[in-house]
Amino acid sequence: MIELPNLALRYRAAVLAAALLLIGAGVWAFQNLKVEAYPDISDTGVVVITQFPGNAAEEVEQQVTIPIERALNNTPKVIGRRSRTIFGLSVVELTFDDGVDDYFARQLVLERLRDAELPEGVQPGLGPLTSGIGEMYRYRLDGDGIPEMKLRELQDWVVLPRLLQVPGVADVATFGGLVKTYRVELDPLKLEKFALTAKQVADAISANNRNAGGGIVDNQQQSLVVRGVGLVRSRQDIERIVIGAFDGVPLFVRDVAQVSIAPALQTGIFGYDDVSGGVEGIVLLRRWENPSDTLAALKEAIAELNTQLAPQGVRLVTVYDRGNWFPTPCVPSRGHSLKGLSSLRSCCFSSWATCGRRC
Repeated sequence: MIELPNLALRYRAAVLAAALLLIGAGVWAFQNLKVEAYPDISDTGVVVITQFPGNAAEEVEQQVTIPIERALNNTPKVIGRRSRTIFGLSVVELTFDDGVDDYFARQLVLERLRDAELPEGVQPGLGPLTSGIGEMYRYRLDGDGIPEMKLRELQDWVVLPRLLQVPGVADVATFGGLVKTYRVELDPLKLEKFALTAKQVADAISANNRNAGGGIVDNQQQSLVVRGVGLVRSRQDIERIVIGAFDGVPLFVRDVAQVSIAPALQTGIFGYDDVSGGVEGIVLLRRWENPSDTLAALKEAIAELNTQLAPQGVRLVTVYDRGNWFPTPCVPSRGHSLKGLSSLRSCCFSSWATCGRRC
């Protein structure tokens, strides 16, 4: 019993170096410790999301959900399957055995989705790599007097791309706002007059909404790139698209339809306190990431965005922040840790003093 203290007293420098090394390792571990308000204990899961716009739940179930389920039936290490079908949307969820790697599970699902027989133009995709408790931050775009369509445009093209660059963020879900669209309202009488159908107009607009490459023209000392520009950029561009000819005269879209800028049909609305309308963003944490580090980087990105959007009178206002839950569970734990460290130090010093007197 006395040999170990005697040995420690004899090699004081080595013991002191080992103690300092342990203290340094403990400080490093404490600084890199993941502090979570809601620890993730869920199983590995993969969500397959497929859009089939304009179709009722029955058609989506028969033409999308069932073929995807049949293609995923033989996926290994799956312990649970669940599907939901609503108007224009199919969601299939797979739950894997505990311990299955998330990226391995997603790769298995992608391999089998290639065998699903789906309608033309329907492309299934995987949901973000997160879990049911991955929601860590919510914000709203605040701008006095700024239309909701403009706020949604800033969210989709300025805010969202920047937040997706933050390490640890799996996805940013947008809720609310008005999505900008170009609306073409056909006149049935004019279509009948020119013997046209709605499909012919739609095909003409689709065929004229693209750029094309024409190769290179050699001009002796230099080469010229040939580029055909036909991408629609404004309402007037759509109006000037040629549908066909009538008695040798070109027939434009504006001759049979009225083109306007209008919001897409809303299926929900965002409200905050007593204010109805607006745009909200929901930031999702990627599984197994450190929420403390991700939140710190996220807040830096939001501060940059507020500085960038300030000239336009727009700012991001916090609605929910999981970081507000961190200090509460941490304070008792740190207090107990300090008490335990003090007790351990007292015991060590008393043992060394006793050993010294005996020696």
